[in-house]
Amino acid sequence: MSNSLRAAAAFVGAAVTCLGEAPGLSSEDIAVQASFQALTEAGLTTQDVDAVFGALPGNCSPLSGLLLAEIMGIKPKFTDNSRTGGSTFLSHTLMAAMAIKEGLCDTALIFYGSNQRSASGKLVSAVQSFPYEADYKPLFPITSYALAASRHMHEYGTTREQLAHVAVSARKWAQMNPDAFMRDPLTVDDVLSSRMVSSPLSVRDCCLITDGGAALVMVSAERAKDLPKKPVYLLGGAAATWHMNILAMPDLAQTAAAESGARAMKMAGVSNSDIDVVELYDAFTINTIMFLEDLGFVKKGEGGAFVESGAIAPGGSLPVNTNGGGLSCVHPGMYGMFTLVEAIQQLRGECGERQIEGAEIALAHGNGGVLSSQITNILGTEAVL
Repeated sequence: MSNSLRAAAAFVGAAVTCLGEAPGLSSEDIAVQASFQALTEAGLTTQDVDAVFGALPGNCSPLSGLLLAEIMGIKPKFTDNSRTGGSTFLSHTLMAAMAIKEGLCDTALIFYGSNQRSASGKLVSAVQSFPYEADYKPLFPITSYALAASRHMHEYGTTREQLAHVAVSARKWAQMNPDAFMRDPLTVDDVLSSRMVSSPLSVRDCCLITDGGAALVMVSAERAKDLPKKPVYLLGGAAATWHMNILAMPDLAQTAAAESGARAMKMAGVSNSDIDVVELYDAFTINTIMFLEDLGFVKKGEGGAFVESGAIAPGGSLPVNTNGGGLSCVHPGMYGMFTLVEAIQQLRGECGERQIEGAEIALAHGNGGVLSSQITNILGTEAVL
């Protein structure tokens, strides 16, 4: 496989905003606010931006790149607002890196904003139940993830207690993150006794419903050296999709992350043991266990015992979802952007109490649909070039 994208582009701006609740703001307002913050810390303005990538929820989503460019007064050479669900933005980083490398643009802005909590107060998904499922009245998308969790439990003996440890670990990280939406103490018993939503997943096995926005700025590796922030380089990335509807998933206990992760690491020239911090799309607790397995951090079927041991919690052997993840920090409908921002901020050493000492390589992984689209990005500092 060619590694021609390795360190071709770097992140020079990364920002989050309105995490939790942002009453009175539209999704566009939130995305614009995050975008200006990311540009400001990069030492750039809208006049520097010549490519726009991103997504917004609702009716404006099909043309969101055009809309945000208009609002911000940007006249881009290149726009892309294609969507793969919550993994979308980890695809945009690859598109941006390719566009920069091939000279189609110089400065790429990647954005997301959502007022999901303020506007609806419930999870809004772009994907709906397949007609053959509809008669059974599934709760979408949680019933699809509950089906995968049930299969994983059947095949590997994974327990509800082990799922609960994922939520508890995420909450412990969130308690060290002043921006996290939920920071109250959480125990395994709290998770197990919380309201059942779709067996075996209780309400505490499910992601938050919040407002929130994030933005990234990417430039060429060469140009990044002249900008204010410590550059974080895109070392590798890959995408894989094996199905869209859960009824077509080839193996309910394994995701296409097994493919995307291996190819991303090959491009980056790294292995699992090289990665210092891991940011996973944890829409539900089963996601974290399955992705840890499929990305190669533990053997298939051993994810439950691994998280139960405390390995992914603060002080554990593998820092996972250090911002608190979608379970405790923020989840405004599409969480992928937040895996990237946290990875970047960890590699820049900006995370305060939750900072992973000496972090040089990070893995960010996005999930879209119902365990459908899997996209992995590997990021690194100048020290690993």
